[in-house]
Amino acid sequence: MNNRIQQVTHKIRQEVAKAIVGQQDTLDLLLVGLFSGGHVLLEDVPGVGKTVLAKSLAASIGCEFTRLQCTPDLLPSDVVGTTVFNQQTSSFEFRQGPLFSQLVLADEINRAIPRTQAALLEAMAEGQITVDGASRPLDRPFFVIATQNPIESHGTFPLPEAQLDRFLMKISLGYPTLEEERTIFRYSREGRSSATVEPVVTPDEIVQAMEDVRRIRFAPDVEHYLLEIVRRTREHDGIRIGVSPRGLIALGAAAQALAGIRGRDYVIPDDIQELAAPVLTHRLALDPSMRIKQKGADHLLAEILEDIVPVPVEDDAAGASR
Repeated sequence: MNNRIQQVTHKIRQEVAKAIVGQQDTLDLLLVGLFSGGHVLLEDVPGVGKTVLAKSLAASIGCEFTRLQCTPDLLPSDVVGTTVFNQQTSSFEFRQGPLFSQLVLADEINRAIPRTQAALLEAMAEGQITVDGASRPLDRPFFVIATQNPIESHGTFPLPEAQLDRFLMKISLGYPTLEEERTIFRYSREGRSSATVEPVVTPDEIVQAMEDVRRIRFAPDVEHYLLEIVRRTREHDGIRIGVSPRGLIALGAAAQALAGIRGRDYVIPDDIQELAAPVLTHRLALDPSMRIKQKGADHLLAEILEDIVPVPVEDDAAGASR
């Protein structure tokens, strides 16, 4: 089971590397989101490769790909579809919108009006779309990658907490290293920046990997460690609203996916620690006093991980899982 997940991951990594230099850690996080049935919010400055990465991932897994360029005039019906009258058949027909896809890139999602942002909510949370009282299921896998620019506020509509909570993770690509940027620059001069990514796995293989991930096990001590982290976010003096049960489930599912990617059929504490920040920080509401102390959600979560919660031993986690 774990070897199957690893094989799928390896194929995708190799193929995506044709178009993307570096960013393996970010790609692994996207695969965590994909394999665990979640969705990912990429927040970073323009020009670091967010769109290319999403398109390359979609191409490598042979999924139907749709890009939504979010603007203030984008309406919900433009996203989910609408019912129209067909004069030839004298009947009403539903015409699917671009959200009926398998991998959806919602580019600059915070430029869409709240009504349009909300149109994504049901699809992301339930894997279906309801229009005119009729619910229509979405094909699996269904994976949304949304991007937003953190440095611009003019003409944007910040995502509300309910919408943020639908994203499994909020991550940033960051700038490439010196050597990675040198390679990117040379590839662009050689015309290699537009490398074609081919399908190396099928959507059915992705769905099978998603099923395998759900069978990855938690030892009782590791499960308690996860529960304790979430509970402490609700008790920390600097945190006004802690992680909800949905956030707990999200961190557990993400840890299972990362364990599978790393070739294990059990979760270890390192999996939880590595994913705690991208999965939990956007779910925390801080006390206003933290602004004065210049402490962000990352800092407070690090305090919980490093100083408050005792870490179980990895050997015990492996042994108890068997």
